[in-house]
Amino acid sequence: MDAYLEEMLKMSEDNRIAYLKAFAKLACTDGGFDEKEKQFIKKLATTYQISENRIDEIFNCGSGEEIIEKVKKIDNRKIALGLIKELCILAHADDTLSDEETLFIGRVGQAMGIELDKIEQISNWVIDKIILAEEAKIIFEDIKS
Repeated sequence: MDAYLEEMLKMSEDNRIAYLKAFAKLACTDGGFDEKEKQFIKKLATTYQISENRIDEIFNCGSGEEIIEKVKKIDNRKIALGLIKELCILAHADDTLSDEETLFIGRVGQAMGIELDKIEQISNWVIDKIILAEEAKIIFEDIKS
């Protein structure tokens, strides 16, 4: 088991659900919450050992305020930074980063005590990683038609 997963499993189930609710809310932000996104989150819920009877809680795309209040309880900085990284990856998955997504990620980060410049640094790292992956496809002629 990797160190991040170990840290995640040390958190209360409520905090692990809050973590995943942030994913669900971000997925809802762009107006569509497709089956692929739901399956991804369900897989994470299994990995993070969320009780079967609580998984439906994750998919309630309630108000952003409710989720912000819940993520405030995540006090493990490593987990908080990881959540911001994963939210940035999810936000960039469709090649469009909306103002609503950016605002939500910033609010989640700040609620967990992450500084805005650190959030921006993580977002820029994610963008650089995406660019490098695309460049690798070109360099190594691994472009799928």
